[in-house]
Order: sequence, then structure tokens, then C-alpha cells
Amino acid sequence: MFEWMLKMSKQPFRTGILTGILLLLTCIVSFHSPASAGNIAEVRDIRFNVNGTNTRIVLEFNRLPVYSAHRLKDPDRIYFDLKNVKLSPQTIPLKNLQKGLLKKIRIAQFNSDTVRIVLELKKLNDYRTFTLKSPPRLVIDIGQERNPFYRERKIVVIDAGHGGHDPGATGPKGLKEKDVTLDTARKLKKILQERYNLEVYLTRNSDIYIGLGERTAVANKKKADLFVSIHTNASLKRRAGGVETYLLNWTNDTEAMRVAARENAISLEKMKRARSELGTILASLERETKRDESLRLAHFVQDSLFKRLTRGYRGIGNLGVKQALFYVLVDAEMPSVLVEVAFISNPREERLLGNRKFRKTAAEAIASGIYRYILSLPDAPKLAMKQGNLPQL
Repeated sequence: MFEWMLKMSKQPFRTGILTGILLLLTCIVSFHSPASAGNIAEVRDIRFNVNGTNTRIVLEFNRLPVYSAHRLKDPDRIYFDLKNVKLSPQTIPLKNLQKGLLKKIRIAQFNSDTVRIVLELKKLNDYRTFTLKSPPRLVIDIGQERNPFYRERKIVVIDAGHGGHDPGATGPKGLKEKDVTLDTARKLKKILQERYNLEVYLTRNSDIYIGLGERTAVANKKKADLFVSIHTNASLKRRAGGVETYLLNWTNDTEAMRVAARENAISLEKMKRARSELGTILASLERETKRDESLRLAHFVQDSLFKRLTRGYRGIGNLGVKQALFYVLVDAEMPSVLVEVAFISNPREERLLGNRKFRKTAAEAIASGIYRYILSLPDAPKLAMKQGNLPQL
């Protein structure tokens, strides 16, 4: 039987943004994944990170398994049974553990087709799980008891791309990206404040230039919960169109690199060389945690943007959620995404982007996606109670 046990180090617990977790979960919850019966999944990797009062464990597979979660007391522990799963010989024990809620982790081949992972805890008030598809991962978040001073009003920083001497992309009729992004960002701020009761800041509220690093610095200084950068797309192919949402990560997709190179104001060749420069940042556990949440945020925003725009405007393409090395997202200390709202280089979409109603619709869609993401967070019930009747999404 393959089994290993890990104990927490005695390093001081590092402080962070105070967070809360769900007040109530059932003792036994069952979850089902897309894995079909008979398919044997493998545990390829297990990672661990502490962020403020939360602890996150990530298990990576070759395919998502069916699993069940069980909560026990005296002593506090959670165990997960992963069905139709084998431990891979390549599974590497965790190292450099930080002090947190975990006392130890045990993982073993419980029987011929079940892997069991046991999390022994100092104290358990709340936990949640969710899965991600690329790569297949099971994410387990555990948290301490709710701090009475937890910030219940989420902070969002909206970045209007480009500005000042940097116009961004320019459409066939002369429409400038910097003007579209500023107006859309202003509308988005108003909607998030008035309709969803969020605390919102803009990186720029006029036609000024701000460096890429300064934009995330605003979000970090405000201790924002989310950072969203607004842009319009462009291509040498005039018929190229649609909406897409990006998160920070390396990619081999040439088109995604091209978009990032344009927004970063560098050549595609330099963009390719940037992989080695940012490799250490992207590989860190802290970045891994933010990437998981950024991916979820990106899907909420992209889904809302595409569905809302296609209700009133025909022919809007769904280019999906993508990953690329956008410098404006590198230093963000919170989940962050970059939204490409249509192609300003496409004559038809340039006309749409120049229309105030279209920009308002896009802002409403992005706001809805942001709020849906917030409602998926552990403290969502508390937020909902504070707001009374939830606004229509």
C-alpha cells in the first residue's frame, strides 16, 4: 500500500486578507464528475497553499473522477474517497509546507479502485470543493471560523485599457480602443456600484496614460478582491470578430500570443521569449491558487458576455476563455482577467463598439458575470442577506 504522512512546519502563520467561508455545509456531500464508469483516473500531483485564513489543497488527475466527501469530528478531519482512481508512481509528496489549519495529510490506495485522502485539521468550521477541467483538478478549500471583522462588501478594480499617448487599436473609421474601454469601464463601475452594491475603483477615469505595472498596483493597494481589464480586440483579418476573455498563463497558441503581444506593446518574437522571464512567477503555488480562481472568473464573465450580447446583436462570435502572458495581469494579487469586447478592426463590430447602447449592454453583461462569480464564493449567502433581494442577473 502506497501511503505517506505529512506534518506541518512550525513557521509563523502569515497574515493575509481576512476571508470568510460558508456558515453551513452538510456532514456528508456527494459530488459527481464527467468521468464515465470504468475509466481509471490517476492522481498525478497534489499541491498545498495557505492564503490568509484559508488553506487550499489541489489534486491533479489525468481525468476527473467521481468522488465523495465526508466530514468527521473528535478529532476534526475530512476524508475524500476518489472512485475508479489509482495513485500514480509519479505522485510527489508535498514539501515546504506552511503552518495553517492542517495537522497532516494521508493519502493511500484504500482498495483496488478507490484512493482515500484524509485531511486532519486543528479546527474545522467550513470547507468547499470544486473541480476544474484543464488540467483536471479537484480543489479543496478549508477555512477557519468567520472573523467578525470580515469585509462583506467586495472590492473590484476595473482597468480601462490604454489611454493618453497610447490609443490602443484603431478601427477602420478611426474609433480608438482607449475611448471605448474608458466609457465601458465607467458604465461597468456604475452598474457594479448601484445594482450589485460593490465597492469599485477605476485605474483611470480620464484620457491619461498609466503603465501596465501601475494598473495592478492600484488593485493591490486597494486590496481588491477582483481585477478586470477591459480591451477591444484587433486583427489583420478584417472579418475576425467575437468576444473572448483571458487569464494569465503561458500558451503555445500563436493567436493568443499575438493578442497579448499587441496589448503588451511588444513584438510577437519578444512575447515568445517572455516565457523564460515569467516562468518562475507562473510556477509558484501562490500563482496557481490565483490562476484557479481567475479561470472560474473568466468563464463566468465570458459566458455572460456572449449570451447577453447575442440576445440583441446577431453574429457575435464566442471565442471562449483563453490564456496568455498579459503583463497587466502579472502582479495582480487577486483573481484577474482581461476581457476583449469585440474586434475594433472589424467594420461591423467597430460600429457596434461606437454605439453607447452596445457598450452599456457589454458593461451589464460583464457586471453580471462578475457578480455570478462573487455569488459562487464561500461567503455568498452572507453577501446575499446583506443585499436583501438579489438583483436580476
